[in-house]
Amino acid sequence: MAVIVMKFGGTSVADLDRIRNVARHVKREVDAGNQVAVVVSAMAGTTNQLVEWVNQASPDYDPREYDAVVASGEQITSGLLAIVLQSMGVKARSWQGWQMPIETNDNHGAARVSSIDGTLMRERIAGGQAAIVTGFQGIEPTRKRIATLGRGGSDTSAVAIAVALKADICDIYTDVDGVYTTDPRIVAKAQRLSKISYEEMLEMASLGSKVLSTRSVELAMVYGIRLRVLSSFADHETTPPTNIDNLEDIGTIVCDEDDIVEQQVVSGIAYAKDEAKVTLRNIADKPGVAASIFGPLADANVNVDMIVQNLSGDGRLTDMTFTVMASELERALSVLDGAKAEIGAFEISSSADVVKVSVIGVGMRSHAGVASKMFQALAEKSINILAITTSEIKISVLIDADYAELAIRTLHSLFGLDAE
Repeated sequence: MAVIVMKFGGTSVADLDRIRNVARHVKREVDAGNQVAVVVSAMAGTTNQLVEWVNQASPDYDPREYDAVVASGEQITSGLLAIVLQSMGVKARSWQGWQMPIETNDNHGAARVSSIDGTLMRERIAGGQAAIVTGFQGIEPTRKRIATLGRGGSDTSAVAIAVALKADICDIYTDVDGVYTTDPRIVAKAQRLSKISYEEMLEMASLGSKVLSTRSVELAMVYGIRLRVLSSFADHETTPPTNIDNLEDIGTIVCDEDDIVEQQVVSGIAYAKDEAKVTLRNIADKPGVAASIFGPLADANVNVDMIVQNLSGDGRLTDMTFTVMASELERALSVLDGAKAEIGAFEISSSADVVKVSVIGVGMRSHAGVASKMFQALAEKSINILAITTSEIKISVLIDADYAELAIRTLHSLFGLDAE
């Protein structure tokens, strides 16, 4: 018998037929004797519709009321799934975040979990009752208001509940059957990974992979909760019930690096299309110039990623190139225009027609030459590198968007990730 948290995203519960499919997955685990808590997202498109209604009601809305509205999507899903399970003979009840309670801070719209009391839920699931929990939300204890967790909040909810229940595994059901070496839509020979380390998954999530949210992976890594990514659209009749001693039958396990026997030098290639490049030219090269550029951007909550500085031959002027999220480009340009007096004279150019491609692998810590091989392979394909960032386990390059797929395929083959 195992304690399992099962999380189902919006596409998995998009309509009643898919909710019934989810119910069959849950029933399989209950019938096998496992203790089950299920975390659900809102039905696909529901949260976007609710947010749109809030914005139409008033662009200057109270964030506490925003949370009251958008949290209703998950409440609908949890109730419907409980009803379907009951009709199938499974003991089940829905739980809203405040009923556990899942306590958060008061940062409405992007709250962080502060504590969860899992005592009552542990008692209920030990008695054979499936707990169907609303993801993405908790309660802010001072004013007793619903608070939502922001982007990727249901993944975070699932991991936090797994911590509170001392779960053996947290299964994240999505529309793909695991974590792949890269996007299979770009590289037909991409392979499903049986295991990936927390650190690699964290890098992949932050560098463009949409499978898991970064906050959920961070939380799992801190508390040592094993995650498994698998498909909700797999046949529930042929999918085996969870066996803690043999979790690798399906999906991808996200676990500690020490639990992976054979480590690849490179485990995956990630990419992010939502990047924009900004270049400031002919800036005076003097102390404080970088602070005068990046200080106002930070104050405006514009996140800067890659930074490249090029000095002129005489050392008096410099060019500064950096990247921001494409959605924040206009705001960044506006902030820089307002900081002209502090920065000094400069010319500015920008482009959203760029892509960040990243090579990721914990094996890079102990293997030299990965960067040189990467740069040489891109050069042989006439792909120009606009910016570079590195860490112990990743190398990211910024390139023109037109070359993105060629770069991904080239690097995937270069590092031996193509399936036979």
